[in-house]
Amino acid sequence: MLKLASRYGGREEAEWGPLFHRILQSKIRDWYRRARVRNRWRQWLSGDDSAGEADPVAALAVDTGNDPGQTAQRQGPQGRVQGLHGPPPLRQQQAFLLRTWEGLDVAQTAAAMGCSAGSVKTHYSRAVHALRSNLGDHWP
Repeated sequence: MLKLASRYGGREEAEWGPLFHRILQSKIRDWYRRARVRNRWRQWLSGDDSAGEADPVAALAVDTGNDPGQTAQRQGPQGRVQGLHGPPPLRQQQAFLLRTWEGLDVAQTAAAMGCSAGSVKTHYSRAVHALRSNLGDHWP
């Protein structure tokens, strides 16, 4: 918010929403990138797997008796969205959230995401179709 106020305070008020979302997404993405690099260096520099956390993949319990489709069916619509196909790509998530939850129009969403209006429409359409196919009868 401070970056928005300090650098873009002279812009029109209508531009603040997309600018804020763009700055926020950039900061979140930068934080995850830095964390990934820091964790990679920490793991490499420590050199001792027994002192730190164990390998998270090796620690997972393998349950071969359950079918993923049956597990998702038991979990309901939320399990189908998260379990079967994994989360949608980041750009689809951004387009869906900005358009649906934030109520931004196509132009504002395009400005916030830093892409064209056509790309926003494509990402939003793919996200909606993926949700419809995963939710089936539970889609409103």
